[in-house]
Amino acid sequence: MELKLFYKTQRELAMAVNEIIDAYWDNNVSEDLLKKNIANMYKNNPQKILKQAEFTTILKQQCGKRRLEVVERVLTITGMLEDEKSTEEKAGS
Repeated sequence: MELKLFYKTQRELAMAVNEIIDAYWDNNVSEDLLKKNIANMYKNNPQKILKQAEFTTILKQQCGKRRLEVVERVLTITGMLEDEKSTEEKAGS
């Protein structure tokens, strides 16, 4: 499986996200490789993944809720996306 660094369209990016997450779920890709690939996709194509702190409509339609939950967790774990819950907890303390 070969993934690009830069994607032309949101649909192309969504297909790549689906491919890497499905491969992970099928135990064909390690957790480290999943994290690395999703982090690289986000780092090089942030405007195609998030708009106004939400996943783009195309990504929501093409990837679905379960895959985007994985993407969100990976971005939070890698520190690329701020964990909203931890931010709220800090503000409440």
